[in-house]
Amino acid sequence: MTSTLKRPVLVTGGTGFIGSHVCEALIAAGHPVRCMDNFATSRRENISHLEGMGSFSFVESDIRSAADCQAVVEGMEVVVHLAALGSVPRSIQDPLATHATNLTGFLNMLEAARKAGVRRFVYASSSSVYGDSKELPKREPHIGRPLSPYAVTKVTNEVYAGVYSRLHGMDTLGLRFFNVFGERQDPEGPYAAAIPRFIRAFLRQEAPRIHGDGHQSRDFTYVGNVVRVIEQAIAVADARCSGEVFNVAFGARTSLLELVQLLREELARIDPALGDLEPVHVAERAGDVRDSLADISKARELLGYEPRIDLRSGLRKALPWYLEHWR
Repeated sequence: MTSTLKRPVLVTGGTGFIGSHVCEALIAAGHPVRCMDNFATSRRENISHLEGMGSFSFVESDIRSAADCQAVVEGMEVVVHLAALGSVPRSIQDPLATHATNLTGFLNMLEAARKAGVRRFVYASSSSVYGDSKELPKREPHIGRPLSPYAVTKVTNEVYAGVYSRLHGMDTLGLRFFNVFGERQDPEGPYAAAIPRFIRAFLRQEAPRIHGDGHQSRDFTYVGNVVRVIEQAIAVADARCSGEVFNVAFGARTSLLELVQLLREELARIDPALGDLEPVHVAERAGDVRDSLADISKARELLGYEPRIDLRSGLRKALPWYLEHWR
């Protein structure tokens, strides 16, 4: 392996919440960036500030099309594959759509990258692969049984990437994201993540809705930490990383009740009226993991990952964006 500095990078799902931050950071680091998306779950305005830059190009296309994948990957040396249909509840309601994007689309992109001679394939996996495993913290070798079609797709992505690494010598690195949050994460729609959904409720003076008793815990991870580890995955020269998967999290456990209280405190610093509401509890959601906490020692050792922004600091960075765009 050699240094990937200045290599041209394709970012699939690049107009999404995480993808747009990745495009922004890679351009700032000097990489030519090609962004691919079909706007199924994203907004073009997320990349509007990048369009017109000589080092950035956008292609509207769909990973479910093998021809689209083959065309967009030409000339790229690195692929950062973030395109997916997220959400456990959505996958339970419409497993075929989740399969088409997250499995057929993933394999289309993996095969296109192989044919094009892409040097490195960095892809987004998920903490959902730990399924019904009760082990805390979660360690990469010890996954459980999947609890949703979404989790099935992410487990299978990892299997496919490992097979391509062994069969074809492809340099693949999987990143298991744990509950990423930050600016540009959309609070709209039935499948929105917890943090933007709670923020939107407070901004509308509505009680935030918690599924279940609220004691279920998550390892909330600010998007800036995720962007940093993606950059490290692109640049790492350690051959031990090829074909591996890594937990990407902050490494701290927070219950949903603690999260809501923290949001109340931080919003009250901005406007005291925003922190008055108490949450209401509704039925638990099928397929949800009860507790999640990552062991990030593998990413720390092999990728040099060191998350710098904790939950409270990340919320302080993200809240002004929500106040501007969703109040």
